[in-house]
Parts: sequence; C-alpha cells; structure tokens
Amino acid sequence: MRKLSVFVFVLAAACGGDDGGSAIDAPEAIDAPIDADPTTLPHFSFFVTSLKALQELSGNPMGFGGDLRFGETGPGAGLRGADKLCATIAERSMPGAGAKQWRAFLSASNDGNGNVVHAIQRIGPGPWYDRLGRMLAPDVASMMGIRPAGGDATIKNDFPNEDGVLNHNPDGTGNVDNHDMLTGTNLQGMFEGPTRTCLDWTANAGDEALEGEPRVGHSWPRGNTGMINSWMSSLIESGCAPGVSLIEMGPPDPNSNTVGSGGGYGGFYCFALIP
Repeated sequence: MRKLSVFVFVLAAACGGDDGGSAIDAPEAIDAPIDADPTTLPHFSFFVTSLKALQELSGNPMGFGGDLRFGETGPGAGLRGADKLCATIAERSMPGAGAKQWRAFLSASNDGNGNVVHAIQRIGPGPWYDRLGRMLAPDVASMMGIRPAGGDATIKNDFPNEDGVLNHNPDGTGNVDNHDMLTGTNLQGMFEGPTRTCLDWTANAGDEALEGEPRVGHSWPRGNTGMINSWMSSLIESGCAPGVSLIEMGPPDPNSNTVGSGGGYGGFYCFALIP
C-alpha cells in the first residue's frame, strides 16, 4: 500500500493514574448542562471526536487511549466519562449543545449496575445531524448497514468531527489514515465481548493479556466492500495504550499495543438524544 506523506506518532505507555481519571492537566469538563434550552439550538447531534479535542482534553498528544473515564470513578466510569467527553466537546463547538444528553457509541459489559451495554441502544431514535446540519441518518434502522442510509451523501462515507469538518482531511493538508474509531461493538451494534472494550473503557496500559484489544469501526470506508467498511465494527486494534498513527501502514501492527496502530488515535462517535 502507498504511504502518505503525513506524520506518525505511536506511544505504548499508559497515561492516567489511580485516581480513576485519564485526563492530565485537562481543561475543566462540564459536569452539568449549562442554563440553556437545547431544543432551541440548531440541529447538531452527531460527530466523530477530533484528534485535537482528545489531545487537549487528555493533556497528552497521544490522547486517552482506551481509558475514557475523564475523572469519573466507580462501576460504569468509562461510559460516563466518555459521555462527558462528548458533551464537553459538543459544548466547545456550539455553546449550549452540551445540554443535549450526549452518548458515546460504545458497548460495555457493565453499565455500573451489572447490565450489558449495547452501543446501538444508547443513541436514541434519531434523526442525527452533524455540526453543519447535515443529516447522518433518520432513524436506528438506517444506521444498521455497513454505512448509514437515508442521510446526506456528503458525510455518509466521511464522518465529520465536532466542527462539521470531514475527518478524513481535517486540516486540509491531505488525506490521512485516521479511520479507526473505538466501539467495542459487533455488526449489529451490540456488545462483542469482554476482551474488546479495554476493560469497559477504563484501561490504557497496553497490557493486551489483561485489557484485551478493542473492536473499532471505520469512520470512512477502508476497503472496497464488506465488513472492512463498517462504521460500527471493522476490525480489532492492537491494544489499549494511547497512540496516534496517521500514515497508511496497512492493518493494525501486531507488534504494537496502541489504539491507533491501524490508522487512528482512539477517537469515538458521539450521538445526542435531541436532534
């Protein structure tokens, strides 16, 4: 495969500590919606978390890896932290949008109360729109294919980030290999298994025997046909450690232990329950 002339960073080290959070010197997150009526805002209910946002909020140029607790503690902290990241990033892009009840598209073995979590059941009924008001899909049924159906063709095969910028070329310098998005999810949007969620999104040490290897989807099609193009469930990444790889290097590196070795940075999808 042809290599693109962009940069690459890979880190196989943990970040975060024993305090239950993975943010380091991060800006303060929003812990509660601001005083706004989200139903009066323009349509904005879907985005891919950008590399820039994850770098800034983690305080780490390699991002969060598989630990998305973001200051949350206790059972279910990974999902709660990921949801808080979604709301925080949405708020940074559109003031007031943090109140829209954001949910990360992530599956997990335990919601904090012993219940399995299926990502497709977290995101509400739809429709979902990007930051520029383009529809991704009208309903859950339309999200169940390899790529979403019934929405704007512009974003079907290149999901936009929180600012509405198509994520395949977010800085305008050329296409980059940044398609792998954490999901822990199978092709039906359901929890795939306990070794595919970085210990329910709380782990980033890169110990594959302990933490497993996360399932990822592709924010833009990576191949010609089939599962490799699935936005929900395309392949398994190398590990849960923080890592950013933006050069076309082929499949995930079996000698790596990062969330980005196959082309990505540990990004994930965010959906709001209010269009």
